[in-house]
Amino acid sequence: MSDLVKNNFKIDAVITWVDGSDVVWRNKINTHLEKKIDWNNKVSSKRYNSIDEIELTIESIIKFAPFIRTIFIVTDNQKPKAFDKLREKGKKVNINLELVDHTVIFKDFENYLPTFNSCSIITALYRIPTLAEHFIIFNDDTLLMRDTKKDDFFINGLPVIRGRWDSFYSNNWFRKTYNKYFNKNLKTNVGYKHLQQKSAKIVGFEKKYVRRDHTPVSVRKSTLVNFFSKHPNLLENNIKHKFRNNDQFIISSLSNHIEIKNETYVLKTNFQLTYFRTYKTIPTIFKLFWFDLNKKKLFVCLQSLELGKKSMQAYVLKWINKKIYNQ
Repeated sequence: MSDLVKNNFKIDAVITWVDGSDVVWRNKINTHLEKKIDWNNKVSSKRYNSIDEIELTIESIIKFAPFIRTIFIVTDNQKPKAFDKLREKGKKVNINLELVDHTVIFKDFENYLPTFNSCSIITALYRIPTLAEHFIIFNDDTLLMRDTKKDDFFINGLPVIRGRWDSFYSNNWFRKTYNKYFNKNLKTNVGYKHLQQKSAKIVGFEKKYVRRDHTPVSVRKSTLVNFFSKHPNLLENNIKHKFRNNDQFIISSLSNHIEIKNETYVLKTNFQLTYFRTYKTIPTIFKLFWFDLNKKKLFVCLQSLELGKKSMQAYVLKWINKKIYNQ
């Protein structure tokens, strides 16, 4: 098969997003919480705060991934402020933008709506009716910051998995001891690595799993369609939780480990990512400087940028604008 034929396939991007400033949505989520969110407290509401990073994410895809066919923004009856402007901008480079409501991907499971659980929502993304076989899942705070090509996400149609082999916590004596005697939040804390490990175990991995980071995730729709056609209860059990639950798995890792088990993947141990969780002045400046120097880096993840000082927010946004808008 020629390289032209192997690479002649469409790729979509899917972004999950919530407008945490929407008063209607704020009232909705608080009606389902025992402990209400104090929207005046940035720390307690940080999971839902933003400074419109979704617009930057869309802009970055339009600029740095021109091979994308459609960008789907999955929401709860919401719309980004700049959506119409961005859709017109996308059309100029033949990229379509579409809004997808939760009611669409939760068809036949509407009794579990509303949901405020990213694990539940992302599990159902493959059910977008017009979604391409090959698609990339983005968080709304994950940006492309350099030119990308199809081979950065799919090689000869196979998904590129960015990750590294790691041991399960249950096989690590230090972690087992810590969890048994010191981790008071073990039952209530739903950790990112825990969800990945549980996902790998569902597929049949027992000793090690491929640990991924906050990068875009390459997925084949048929992989999930085939899996859930054989395990419909797993689908329903994972999407039924309105808030993140320890009984859940994470779809990105489930998809990755299905592909690994089937030997239908390409592994890259270089995450090509610059990840921000805090915005202390010197580390932030250094990370951005290092991204500029390291030409292999492609992605930037900005978790909770709104919690940083105004001066640091301005510094980071100026750096991003220079790359996206050449400002």
